[in-house]
Amino acid sequence: MNSERIENLIKQILEEIGEDPNREGLKNTPKRIARMFEEIFSGYRQNLEEVINNAIFTANYDEMIVVKDIDFYSMCEHHLLPFFGVVHVAYIPNGKVIGLSKIPRIVEVFSRRLQIQEKMTVEIAEAINKAINPLGVAVVVEAIHLCSVMRGVKKHRAKMITSAMVGIFKEDLRTRQEFLHNIGRNFQIR
Repeated sequence: MNSERIENLIKQILEEIGEDPNREGLKNTPKRIARMFEEIFSGYRQNLEEVINNAIFTANYDEMIVVKDIDFYSMCEHHLLPFFGVVHVAYIPNGKVIGLSKIPRIVEVFSRRLQIQEKMTVEIAEAINKAINPLGVAVVVEAIHLCSVMRGVKKHRAKMITSAMVGIFKEDLRTRQEFLHNIGRNFQIR
């Protein structure tokens, strides 16, 4: 990431919207935004294998593992505005488990990129599936999108919910319902 180039571009944007990038309150804003971009778009520079860091272990465990309420912040690729919320992840091991902290780290890799929620949901499920080849993976993402809160339709409480189901979660209704119950989503699917 070229911080100097980003700073110059931010100065140009400030000028185009009618601001003076040299006034006291804005003087260091281009630098701050460049540093912020390094942080909020760090997912582009992360490698999943390095994030997982061999934290995959043999385990004789065949019941559902759920990690819920993983906070995330991302940026909408359509409007460059934040969307944020929680991710819930479950998997059923097939002889291997992944270290607990690795699931939120996987969420971070994909949320720290320009995104759409639907794509991010699938990417998280596919990454976990590829890493440990479980019997199934389920991911539910609940988020508020500032692009629909502060502009456009301006619906302040509207929340988007997406899901990705792989393997037994897609094939077995009871397994899917157990997951939804575990995350507090008691949908009656018939």
